Amino acid sequence: MTRVLSLDNVNVEGKTVLVRVDINSPLDPSTKEFLDDTRIRAIIPTLNRLSKSKTVLLAHQSRPGKDDFTSTLGHSRELGRVLGRNVKWVEDIHGQKAMEAIESLEDGDILILDNVRKDQEEVSFKGDFHNMSETKFVQRLASVADLFVNDAFACAHRSSPSIVGFCNDLPCVAGELMRYEIEKLNLALNKPERPCIAVVGGIKVADSISVADNMLRKGIADQIWATGGVANLLIELSGNDIGDINHSFLVKELGKEYHSTVETAKALLNDFGELINLPTDLAANVEDNRVDISVSQLPIDAPLFDMGINSIMALSFAIKNAGTIILNGPAGVFEVEDFALGTIEMLNACAESDGYVVVGGGHTATLIMNRGLSDRMGHLSTGGGACLDYMAGKVLPGIASLEISADKFFMDVQKASDKTN
Repeated sequence: MTRVLSLDNVNVEGKTVLVRVDINSPLDPSTKEFLDDTRIRAIIPTLNRLSKSKTVLLAHQSRPGKDDFTSTLGHSRELGRVLGRNVKWVEDIHGQKAMEAIESLEDGDILILDNVRKDQEEVSFKGDFHNMSETKFVQRLASVADLFVNDAFACAHRSSPSIVGFCNDLPCVAGELMRYEIEKLNLALNKPERPCIAVVGGIKVADSISVADNMLRKGIADQIWATGGVANLLIELSGNDIGDINHSFLVKELGKEYHSTVETAKALLNDFGELINLPTDLAANVEDNRVDISVSQLPIDAPLFDMGINSIMALSFAIKNAGTIILNGPAGVFEVEDFALGTIEMLNACAESDGYVVVGGGHTATLIMNRGLSDRMGHLSTGGGACLDYMAGKVLPGIASLEISADKFFMDVQKASDKTN
């Protein structure tokens, strides 16, 4: 990653600072009360750095059409509860009410604007960074701000005005969470302790195949261990009939990405077959019962929901003996108790390992937190899709825009910083 400025590089005292955060949180369907405040708490280090600033938070909750698509009023109250202080809120994004609320802020105040995804430009505008900067969304907010902070790593793979639009108009820097995510992921990707293994699974097969491809072709991982839907696809492409029900599921889940994913997976098996470890046995859901079978017993007219016992033991041994473990996705359908064994044992092995464990967010991270294993992991990403794209070597628009801003504003930022020292 090229140069990105951080809060260490700027003077924020007395400044009006726009901060893009991701505090999109699970809500109770009936009461809309918060079920988890993890993402709220994750932005506190950045807010602490801005204690002498006028802080304006840009945030979203869900997306239009979803049952949990709400205003950010509840988020302001939840953040206030966590901080133990008043957090202001305005039912506007960049209209007159929002402008007046921002201009009335005093040093130390925090204001949350309404859900940015209520703005049409935010949800539907397409274009490059320059075009994004010309939206009313960006122009109006930039006119009343001195600095933009991106602390929404989980949204860094998105390209929308609130994520990338300010890089041409304001100095843009990484918040504490954004910087922490980048540093922790780079630790595993750039200088991994050997041996480095990547365990790729879950239902996002196309993304996981991309991660595996990047890890092997760049020499990041010494071995790939495939689980879940990824394993099912690779087992099939290795010449095994996995059964119509399992093949059809893969085709449906991959959709338009099916053919491109298959081609990438075939190339992986051809170029790095000896480095890719596939399960030797699997667990099928036969009339709601777990039935373990060896791969040689395929095909089966039942869905494959987990690894078999022998494969679980082999993966656990590999994890415990690795220097770096990059974990992406569960090993099976862990939501069904009889098929949670592979995922649970995989996570237990990570917790017992002396290696550096990086977990790519999503359902796996949630399960780790629920099982009280967070402190046993090297890094639990808040990223989900952004973490997947980063590990797959893709350009993240949210980070690319910070790099552009660093190149454009570095000298101005440096001069301002020098004056305060």
